[in-house]
Amino acid sequence: MIRFQQVSLMRGVKPLLDNVDVTLNPGDKIGLIGANGAGKSSLFGLLRGELHADLGEIDFPSKWRMAYVAQETPALDRPAIEYAIDGDVTLRRLEEELAFLESEPESTSNGILIGELYSALADADAYTVRSRAEQLLTGLGFSLSQMDQPVASFSGGWRMRLNLAQALMCPSDLLLLDEPTNHLDLDAIIWLEDWLKRYAGTLIIISHDRDFLDGVVNVIVHIDERKLKRYSGNYSSFERQRSAQLELAAGALEKQMRQRAHLESFINRFKAQASKARQAQSRMKALAKMEELAPLRAAAEFSFEFRVPLSAPNPLLVMEDVSAGYRTESETSHDVTEKVIVAGINFSLQIGQRIGLLGVNGAGKSTFIKTIAEELKPLHGVAQFGKGLSIGYFAQHQVEMLRHDESPLWHMGKIAPTTREQELRNFLGSFNFNGPMVTSSIKPFSGGEKARLALALIVWQRPNLLLLDEPTNHLDLETREALTMALAQFEGTLVLVSHDRHLLRATTDQFIIVADGKVAPFDGDLDDYKDWLFKTKLAAKNSAADAALPKASSKAKIASAVAPAAPVVDNADRREQKRQEAEARQKLAAQKKPIESRIKRLDEQIAKRSAQKAAVDTRLADPEIYDKEKKKELATLLTDQAFYSKELTQLEAEWLEQQEALEQLGN
Repeated sequence: MIRFQQVSLMRGVKPLLDNVDVTLNPGDKIGLIGANGAGKSSLFGLLRGELHADLGEIDFPSKWRMAYVAQETPALDRPAIEYAIDGDVTLRRLEEELAFLESEPESTSNGILIGELYSALADADAYTVRSRAEQLLTGLGFSLSQMDQPVASFSGGWRMRLNLAQALMCPSDLLLLDEPTNHLDLDAIIWLEDWLKRYAGTLIIISHDRDFLDGVVNVIVHIDERKLKRYSGNYSSFERQRSAQLELAAGALEKQMRQRAHLESFINRFKAQASKARQAQSRMKALAKMEELAPLRAAAEFSFEFRVPLSAPNPLLVMEDVSAGYRTESETSHDVTEKVIVAGINFSLQIGQRIGLLGVNGAGKSTFIKTIAEELKPLHGVAQFGKGLSIGYFAQHQVEMLRHDESPLWHMGKIAPTTREQELRNFLGSFNFNGPMVTSSIKPFSGGEKARLALALIVWQRPNLLLLDEPTNHLDLETREALTMALAQFEGTLVLVSHDRHLLRATTDQFIIVADGKVAPFDGDLDDYKDWLFKTKLAAKNSAADAALPKASSKAKIASAVAPAAPVVDNADRREQKRQEAEARQKLAAQKKPIESRIKRLDEQIAKRSAQKAAVDTRLADPEIYDKEKKKELATLLTDQAFYSKELTQLEAEWLEQQEALEQLGN
């Protein structure tokens, strides 16, 4: 097991861990979560021995083999599959020893050693290693031809996949994974989730993907206020437990504050009276002994909403026999060449549709969405865009497209040059850009902060069509949840590319798959897609037991006449059902909106009246107010107290009525 005993850690002048104790059991699959900068990666550094605790001890069995993903990938000429196999360092060492002995002149002792090495290699599964490596690389999205290409030929994202393959190839008792899904598409994430479920060792994983955590882990360790707290269950279970703890802590704190106020009021009123002196002294002692309860704070909740979209044409756009791709012109001969990525697109987009795009990285999802966004002109065919169409487009590399030497306010000024500066500042404040951040260069901002700014720029423009290509790449769990809630309430049309299944499930109601150069409807949900994936792409190689892929039964109804990579609808009623569901969802949102607005207003009024009543109650608790010369003020305060109490009762009653109306709509 892994034990943290009174561990403290500083990074520079910043304390990350303060006298923490936690025990993790062998075989646990642990999700390590916490705010950005809380110390998650530093904790990994402690486990790897790259950092050393300032105080305390971290103990786990010395014989445990540890595997983790390297952050650097040298530009090697070595084939990708050999690079992946290099992760099994024991096997590679045995191979080197065998090669050395077999190159030496024969001797009796060499023969014995060679026999022992062959036996050791058999124990290390050397004879299935290539098959296992092929399975890993296939699952991570590599084709068989790519496996023989040199490491240097791959981009940074694909090299990180190779590093992940190395870590998974390494036989280990402890596996540390820091954001392993960052460079993966949905297909590879689904495969990795299945692989990790069957991993026999102890797993600690840092991830901002709640569906991935829910599918893999059975323990959550939360870094908060420089402490480690262990929760049993997956991420959703952690949220429920944490919420209950916050509620209990808030109740206990409120009760203690009332007790303190009562004791202090008694002491202040009677400590000078001889007849009450003993009782006052007793209460002073009780107050001194009362243990100070610190408030258990939740992270400051971030939320935003999309503005009501501009009126939209219907259909928003129509594509007929469109080929999407890229045109390049030779600098010398000026010859134009065309590279078609997706062909034969026949597609129309109606008001209120909420579409998720499925398909592996490189299949053409981004090319398709760029063509819808008019970032790319169709190579062939006709694309007609409705008059009044207003597109909000978040590109896959949107963060890199910001001006990093400029401020959030400068970016807002570029798209709203006639708007008052204070209005722009207020708007940026709603996205947590406050104080000096508003006018500071965004260069030192985190990836999540830059992504938040990019979203703010889109929200300001009130689009009626949102095109989002991997918007969660830099976002933490809190901001992902805020985006999910905002998109779920967005009243316009949505086309979304994302590997975050929670986001896809919550915000889309139909799917299109981009594969083999084609665009086709997918008749099913994400569970159907997972089942289809294991029956087709990921079922081809399953010979090695420790990396075998499960043969899940598919619920998706895929037309037998269509190639596996492009399933299409075989049930016309399903499309009509989807359309009706979309209409019903829009109608429900329209019915809910005025109720939700009234509830929000009531919340504000209740908070205001509660604060006013609390101020009156505080004044009435002051013994001086009962002096004869303050009779008039006392009468006013008592009148105010009665008024605020009555109004609060009425406001709270209406709030309950509105909540019940909202629940009835939901049911």
